[in-house]
Amino acid sequence: MNIAMLIAGGKGLRMHQDIPKQFLNINDKPVIVYTLQAFQKHPQIEAILVVCIDGWQEILKAYASQFNITKLKWIVPGGSNGQASIKSGILELEKHCSKEDIVLIHDAIRPNVSQEIISGCIAQCRLKGSAITVIPCAEAMLLREDKNSSRKLIDRDALARTQTPQAFALKKLLWAHQEAEKRGITDAVATCSLMVELGEKIYFSAGSEKNLKITTTEDIEIFKALLLAKKDEWLK
Repeated sequence: MNIAMLIAGGKGLRMHQDIPKQFLNINDKPVIVYTLQAFQKHPQIEAILVVCIDGWQEILKAYASQFNITKLKWIVPGGSNGQASIKSGILELEKHCSKEDIVLIHDAIRPNVSQEIISGCIAQCRLKGSAITVIPCAEAMLLREDKNSSRKLIDRDALARTQTPQAFALKKLLWAHQEAEKRGITDAVATCSLMVELGEKIYFSAGSEKNLKITTTEDIEIFKALLLAKKDEWLK
């Protein structure tokens, strides 16, 4: 089974809005509903779990009913940080799912994830045992000396910009969080960084610049534009 686990436990303090950014309404639909619909639509996704910010669980259930998100099976509260929230989700999945099942961990605030990205992530995980959605670095990359200056260039071809989903077998995720507890790792910024800290090799699947993470009000404007955009027929 392939399970989507959406992480929606953050408060979105950088957005400076009155409600969490995953519940902001864009074109008469909350951000998280766009994300849920992407995984609801995908034929290989069989169930969805949401790690939800406390106090918003009933609102999420209402949205799922309104927008016919029938694959949403479980809602669990978020933790003190991203790592704790993911652990909360996988411990809930352990109660209901096979340890061989594939879990796609995805930011609820990446609402423009495509069907192709989801498919590629599943395929790579089944082939290699993991799949981290990435895109190449197109810009020149500089190493800061301080906030305002640099004298060192980093080879951009040696870098990958990570996105989500990030897919692993449930048993691998359970192992990783058990090991993290043993080693005192408590604030890994993402599952891919946790796996690297644990010495694991991870494999990539293709992402997209359109798979943006909504963090600022500028990102909302970009997402609105993407909703309106259509690919020109002459583009390959």
